[in-house]
Amino acid sequence: MRSLHDVESTGLRERKKRDTYRALSRAAQELVHSRGLEAVTIEEIAEAAGVSVRTFFNYFSCKEEAVVGTEPTVLAEMAEELLLRPEGEDPVVSVRAVLGVDDDATRSQRHWQMRNELVERYPALLPRHLTTGVQVETVLADALARRMGVDPLHDLSPRVLVASILAAIRGTLIWWGVSDRSVSVSEALDIALAHIVATPERTQ
Repeated sequence: MRSLHDVESTGLRERKKRDTYRALSRAAQELVHSRGLEAVTIEEIAEAAGVSVRTFFNYFSCKEEAVVGTEPTVLAEMAEELLLRPEGEDPVVSVRAVLGVDDDATRSQRHWQMRNELVERYPALLPRHLTTGVQVETVLADALARRMGVDPLHDLSPRVLVASILAAIRGTLIWWGVSDRSVSVSEALDIALAHIVATPERTQ
């Protein structure tokens, strides 16, 4: 049986790994945003994050992955958070809350916006961006299927619902970035997501 010390040590290591991953990802995005994809080196990303190049390669295979990849533990956390949302809550509300794009000032929202902007600016990021999108969609669809009490291998509604929500959020953030910003991101998302309706009998 594992001791309390072992559990706490494991938890601390996981948090440190997660913090390092996020620091590298933020550094990569900020540097590429300000200087351009080709101008930024892995060495510079590692230095900005306060780690060694060797540590960089413990987390990413290349700088493109650092810019648009998604941390495995973050995916697991998203799935767990979705499963813990209030029982009977509208799936659209649940997924939106888990993705964390409601507050105009949050780091999460800036992360979403910058990711979309960089992918538009640098087509070389698109393949890895699409791969990340599929990973997020799959994890959330599987978790949503559990909430809905359906088999995701035989019922496509969780996958379609999550894909629709992600597309609506992505489109809204892209639109908001070039709009006159007469409405907040949250208000724009309200409008966009109002068009997505889950089948009532599947939301229990």
